[in-house]
Amino acid sequence: MEAYEVFKDLAILVIAAKFFGLLARKCKAPQVVGEIIAGLLIGPGILGLVSQTPFIAQMAEIGVVLLMFSAGLGTNLKDLLKTGPIAFLIACCGVFVPLGLGALFYYCYYGFSPMGSMGFYKGIFIGTIMTATSVSITVSALKEMGKLQTKVGQTILSAAIIDDVIGIMVLTFVIGLKDPSMKPLIVVVQTFLFFLFSLVFGFISYKIFKKVDKRYPHTQRIPIAGLAYCFALSYIAERFFGIADITGAYFAGIILCSIKDSDYIAEKMDINSYMLFGPIFFASIGLKTDLEQMTLPLLWFSLGFVAVALLSKIIGCSLAAKICRFRWRDSLIIGVGMMTRGEVALIVSQKGLSAGLIEPIYFTSVILLIICSSILTPIVMKLLFKKEEKNA
Repeated sequence: MEAYEVFKDLAILVIAAKFFGLLARKCKAPQVVGEIIAGLLIGPGILGLVSQTPFIAQMAEIGVVLLMFSAGLGTNLKDLLKTGPIAFLIACCGVFVPLGLGALFYYCYYGFSPMGSMGFYKGIFIGTIMTATSVSITVSALKEMGKLQTKVGQTILSAAIIDDVIGIMVLTFVIGLKDPSMKPLIVVVQTFLFFLFSLVFGFISYKIFKKVDKRYPHTQRIPIAGLAYCFALSYIAERFFGIADITGAYFAGIILCSIKDSDYIAEKMDINSYMLFGPIFFASIGLKTDLEQMTLPLLWFSLGFVAVALLSKIIGCSLAAKICRFRWRDSLIIGVGMMTRGEVALIVSQKGLSAGLIEPIYFTSVILLIICSSILTPIVMKLLFKKEEKNA
């Protein structure tokens, strides 16, 4: 393929992704859903205008790293530490209940596989996809109802942040286990060493960035240095610790989220992500989704996958909230608020595809989950809050 051909692919990808993304937003659906559908339409499966090339795959990888870096930058460590054990317990149940029930669902549907086999790891990974939480839809609904600053609203927000941190750790561990040359103990040690390295190196980096930020506030060198730091930590994570590059990017964001110009860095990262790398990442998922392999059994699997993913979050988070002495209705609201899925579920799925843990066809199940959770969450939450106000 001639070098200039990539510009044609990029032009089609960006225009199609943004058009369908805006169309999805008009229909009150997440913008990422429209971008994925765009990739599906222009990909080899339907119109055949763009195909998945190594160049597009590398651009998509940069996109996913930038998305995770932005997610880390958006973390509020002070709010995270304030909520303490309550949000942590809810987040843990919001991760491990879906993980267990998701794996069990896969084994019940496709049959139980011996420990250490590929079927065993696929089941664990299906559960790992279900651990992800995206509360952007929930936050919008809470803001609209004036409930974001309530105890319930803040608990959902903090638990979702911790949920993502634990979910990324689980992803790192599962991908490490899949490698036949890796032993479980080695994976645990490598993961622990990376977190230890991130703590020490992160503290030093934070002090340096804080000093530079104080001397050169709100200058372009701050986001440039932040971007370089994100790429460096992504490389170190994968190259020296065998940890997923997105974990390094996420931790880079968390390390820098407390400096004064963290919002300024996030703003600059969002420009790159919104204009080019983000749309390419989500559209590339559509390019890889092969609907020709969709069969009736796979359709039933997708419906079951969505049901288990939604219910497992509600069950896990609601029970944990009740243990923390929330009222039953508030516990249920927290569970419903935690069941939305978005970018992180797609990112986890993408890493599983790269590691050979799932096939591209399963992206259909994840996309269906994102659509269903995004539509149902605000509706159910509004109904629960209205019922509470009537009973008050």
